[in-house]
Amino acid sequence: MISSRATAASAWHAVLPPPGAGVFPLRNRAVGRHRKVKLGDWRQPWLRVAGALLLVVSAGIHLDLYLTGYRSIPTIGWLFLVQFLVAFILAIGALVTHSRLVAIAGAAFALSTLGCYLLAVWIGLFGYKEIRTRAGIAAGLIEVAAFATLALAVVIAGARQAAAPARPRPRVLAGMRAAVSLVVGAVGAVSVAALVLFGIALASTGGGGEPASAAGAGVTLKTATIGGVTVLTSANGFTLYWFAPDSPSASRCTGSCAAYWPPVTGTPAAGPGVTTGKLGTIMRPGGTTQATYDGHPLYTYIGDNAPAQARGNKLDLNGGYWYEVRA
Repeated sequence: MISSRATAASAWHAVLPPPGAGVFPLRNRAVGRHRKVKLGDWRQPWLRVAGALLLVVSAGIHLDLYLTGYRSIPTIGWLFLVQFLVAFILAIGALVTHSRLVAIAGAAFALSTLGCYLLAVWIGLFGYKEIRTRAGIAAGLIEVAAFATLALAVVIAGARQAAAPARPRPRVLAGMRAAVSLVVGAVGAVSVAALVLFGIALASTGGGGEPASAAGAGVTLKTATIGGVTVLTSANGFTLYWFAPDSPSASRCTGSCAAYWPPVTGTPAAGPGVTTGKLGTIMRPGGTTQATYDGHPLYTYIGDNAPAQARGNKLDLNGGYWYEVRA
């Protein structure tokens, strides 16, 4: 009788769990769910995708700048194409491989691109000083956003992998969360610092304002043969250009455009090969006198760093096409 009772009791305990046994699994599952939500597993893929898309947008801006004239700027022109290629490759890698290293590389590349832009704005890069433009401002803001999103994706992915092997103890989990919060704060601080530096650079850099007034001054124009074509040049031999959107009485190249295409200011005088009757002047919006030839306001191009160059010919830049002035 006793043995039969012991057998029945052991069978009963085998079927039914001991008191409180069902509570701890529920608690463990609750803790597991809480950990997943807190560590933000669901956010990491979306941040990675957003960061990759921001890299693609930045790459597109640089490709457009390269194709519409920056490729002719000495030394740094090819860097616009490099930026496009590297950013596009990193964006595809971040989407396809899900690699933390690729995301880190993308975040670092976005920040370094912004750094190069700030360096070019402040002191110049490879002898070229950048001008404040809408495209540059947009690219800078996008690069800050790309850095922040990709860096956060890396932080969240790292936290998830650290917690994946085993369910950490409450103290360990609290330490992990504190570390994640610290790194997230650091990413935010770097992003804010980048935005502050970006704003300072824009505020301290000329936006391509009009050149100083040259009222009463004279400028001598002459001709030169470049690529088998006789073109109008400045007294120093730099090719002169005309802007398609201009009219015989008004210039449409102002602001940052005038920084890339400096107007020829002053009253023109005919040098060798120049027809005097085609010379004239207009008044620019800032009150500066600008020389004209055959009804076209005249400009030089910062991409020409030596005489006998015509890198600005047939460029679609700053709102219209540019052409060398043929004598």
